[in-house]
Amino acid sequence: MAGQRVTLLCHPASVNRRLEHATRVLPRVGAEIVSLLGPEHGIDAAAQDMAAVDHHAASSDPVPVYSLYGADKESLRPEPAMFHGADTLVCDLQDIGARYYTYVWTVVLAAEAALEAGLSVVVLDRPNPLGGRDVDVEGGTVQPGFESFVGLHPVSTRHGMTLAELTQMTLAERGAKHRERCHIVPCTGWRRAMDFAQTGLPWVMPSPNMPTLDTAWIYPGQCLLEGTNLSEGRGTTRPFELFGAPWLDGSRLEAAIGASDRPGLSLRPTSFQPMFQKHAGERCGGAQIHIRDRAAVRSVRTTYALLCAAWRLGGNNAQWRTEAYEFVSDIPAIDLLAGGPWLREGIESGASALELVSSQAHARDNFVARRRAFLIYDG
Repeated sequence: MAGQRVTLLCHPASVNRRLEHATRVLPRVGAEIVSLLGPEHGIDAAAQDMAAVDHHAASSDPVPVYSLYGADKESLRPEPAMFHGADTLVCDLQDIGARYYTYVWTVVLAAEAALEAGLSVVVLDRPNPLGGRDVDVEGGTVQPGFESFVGLHPVSTRHGMTLAELTQMTLAERGAKHRERCHIVPCTGWRRAMDFAQTGLPWVMPSPNMPTLDTAWIYPGQCLLEGTNLSEGRGTTRPFELFGAPWLDGSRLEAAIGASDRPGLSLRPTSFQPMFQKHAGERCGGAQIHIRDRAAVRSVRTTYALLCAAWRLGGNNAQWRTEAYEFVSDIPAIDLLAGGPWLREGIESGASALELVSSQAHARDNFVARRRAFLIYDG
C-alpha cells in the first residue's frame, strides 16, 4: 500500500481493535487517500434507512467525500471521476451477514466500477458477526427478475460468508472483467464457528439501527418486517428486537409461536411507542426478542413464524408495504426481501413456518454448494 493513491470506501466501523479509523491507519503505512466513498447511511452512518445522502462539499473536508446512496438507482455505482486518479480502491466495511444488508452490494458495484476504470481493488476483510458454517446458512436465494439493492445476486438470506468472500463470489459469477486485480486482506484468527463476540473486537455500530451484536443476530429474520406495515422497532432504542403494531396483541402473538420456531430465542410480550417511522407516536402491541443461545438462533425461521401469526391474528389489519422500496416501485418490498413472491403467497395461503423453510431448502442447499469454492477460512 506504500506509495499508492487510494480511494477509500468506509464508514464508522472501519476501525482496528484500538478503534483507530482506516483514514488514520492507511496514511501510516504510506498510502495517500485522495477521495472517500460512503455507503447507505453515509460515511458517518448518521442517515436513516433509505435516506438519500449528498456528496460532501465542505471546504473543511481534507479530501472529496462522495455518497454511494443518493436519490436514484444510478447513485449506487461510483463514477470514474470520484476516484481522482487513484491507483487502488480500498473497501473496509463491516457487514452483518444478511443478504439485504446493502453494504456488500455497494462493495460489489464499487469494485466493478474501479476495475473497469483501471484501478486495483483491495477488500479489507472482517468477520461475519453471525459465524459462517454451512449449518448457519438460512433462506432461499433471489429468483431471476427480483434482483435489487437488497439482493443483487442469488445469495441465501443469512449467507454465512465474510464480505470479501461474498464479493469475490459475486464478481466471479457476474463475470466481472479484470477481477484478478481484486485482492483480499484476510482476517487473522477468525474461524467459521466464531461469532463476533468471540473475536474480542469492539462492536461499532455499522448503521444507525444496528446498535448491538444482539440486533445483528435477529436482523436476518426481522428485516423482513420492512416489507409489511408492522413496526420493526425503528424509532425505539431496540430496533428489530422490538416489533409490533397498534392492532397486535403481544401475548396472543407469543402464545402462537411454538418452541421449534424460535430456537435460541425467547419472546416477551410488551408495548412500545416508536418516535419516528412506522406508527410514530402510537402505542404498539408486540414483543421483544431475547437471545438465549446464539449458536441455536435461526432468526429467519422465527420471523416466518411471526409473520404467519401476525397475519392470522391481525386479520385485515396486517398488510404488505406498497410504497417504493430501494428504488423499486413495481415489485412489492416483501418480494424483493424474500427474493421472490413465494413468502408473500405462502403466508397469504396459510402456510406454516416449517413449510416456508422447506420450500426454500433446495435453493439454500444449492447456494451452500456454490459458495464452497470461495470460502477462505477454516471451520
